[in-house]
Amino acid sequence: MKKLVRVVGAVIEHQGNILCAQRSEQMSLPLLWEFPGGKIEQGETDIEALKREIQEEMKCDLAVGEKVTTTTHEYDFAIIELTTYRCTLQETMPTLTEHSQIKWLAPKALHQLEWAPADIPAVDLLVEQG
Repeated sequence: MKKLVRVVGAVIEHQGNILCAQRSEQMSLPLLWEFPGGKIEQGETDIEALKREIQEEMKCDLAVGEKVTTTTHEYDFAIIELTTYRCTLQETMPTLTEHSQIKWLAPKALHQLEWAPADIPAVDLLVEQG
C-alpha cells in the first residue's frame, strides 16, 4: 500500500493574478507547475504548515484565507492529498529558493501551463471562478 502524504498548497493572489511555481529539475515531477507549499508535519495544522512551507520555500509571509479544495491523486511514489487555500502576501514578495521559476497569471490563463496532476482540480476551479 502506498503511503498517504498530506500536503498544502498556497493559491497566492496579488493584484488579480495567481502565483504559479515551476518545480525544479531536481524535484519529483520535474518542471511541472504547482501551487507552492508542502507536507504537513506531525502536530501542525494546515495553516501552520502552509505558512512554514512558504517561508522556507519563498522567504515570504502569507495571510491564509478560505480553502479552495482538497484533492487526492495517486502518483508512482505516494498518494497525495492536497488541500489548497487562497492566500495573500504580507509585505515581502516571493524569492526563488527551490523552484526553477514563478509566473503571475490571471485565473483565466492558468491552463496554459502544464500542472502537476494533484493541482489540476484546483486550477479548474480557479479558472471557472475567473
